[in-house]
Amino acid sequence: MNIIQTENLAKHFNRGKLRALDGVSLYVGPGRVFGLLGPNGAGKTTLVKLLLGILHPTSGNALLFGKPAAEYLIRQRIGYLPENHRYPDFLKGGSVMDYFGRFAGVAKEQRRQRIPELLKLVGMDKWANTKIRKYSKGMMQRLGLAVAMINDPDLLLLDEPTDGVDPIGRKEIRDIILHLKQQGKTIFINSHLLSEVEMVCDEVAIMNKGKIVIQGPVAQLTNLGLSYRIQTSLLTAEFKTQLAQKFAKLAAPNGHLDVTVQDHAELNRLIDQLRENKAEIHAIVPQKRTLEESFFAAIQGAASGDFNELTKLTESHS
Repeated sequence: MNIIQTENLAKHFNRGKLRALDGVSLYVGPGRVFGLLGPNGAGKTTLVKLLLGILHPTSGNALLFGKPAAEYLIRQRIGYLPENHRYPDFLKGGSVMDYFGRFAGVAKEQRRQRIPELLKLVGMDKWANTKIRKYSKGMMQRLGLAVAMINDPDLLLLDEPTDGVDPIGRKEIRDIILHLKQQGKTIFINSHLLSEVEMVCDEVAIMNKGKIVIQGPVAQLTNLGLSYRIQTSLLTAEFKTQLAQKFAKLAAPNGHLDVTVQDHAELNRLIDQLRENKAEIHAIVPQKRTLEESFFAAIQGAASGDFNELTKLTESHS
């Protein structure tokens, strides 16, 4: 069963003149870290609000755990970290945790146990008795993540969870997310930080102008097929020319070979050629594009109607 499932979800504002979402179909399986990407105004926040029941769809369906997202009791299984969240600055970190724990219906004894555990998990245990007004942006993000976990949710919706956090803090939050995944929880991340998403997410969906442009595993969207960079000992200009004639998609810039082959047999033929000419092979590195490159290719392909580029992104290579 999918944890999140939407079918042709649409949300219109201003009497239908503004289409924030336009037929969004999305599927997120259990125990996954899922990233939702898109430029500002793509509809990401609107989608999250529909999943939380804050907004109601104009048409289509949204299911959480197989039940309509609008069902109130479903929210007991959800934790939410909003973007740019704010707490009263006169409260202390532990008090904020206790307040939201009561608000979520967590029993008193459970709160006493979970609050110190969660604050320690996010590195905020030493600041539990410090007022919020003294917290940095990064500390606020850590506290917000702890608050989102107070009810031990099965699904976490995190909106820009590493925004304003320093590099060490981002690494620690990534580790927390992976720890939660190991516990079987599903994490849905809405983020602009593509490099962060690439490091932590199993799967992503890219949105633009209210539509899902593409969805798939990160490894698939960043795959360039049978493309390799081969690092070798110094090759003569004559030998490089011979290789370029035999292997059509081969270049030799800056002391290495970049090649795209039709199959592994062709790669092995190239390796044989190198060995026959006494070239030392130092490394054979499969090449891939970054998630950022895939993101721009998808957005630009959708905008220009270049569906060939979108097809390339979704092709599975072996």
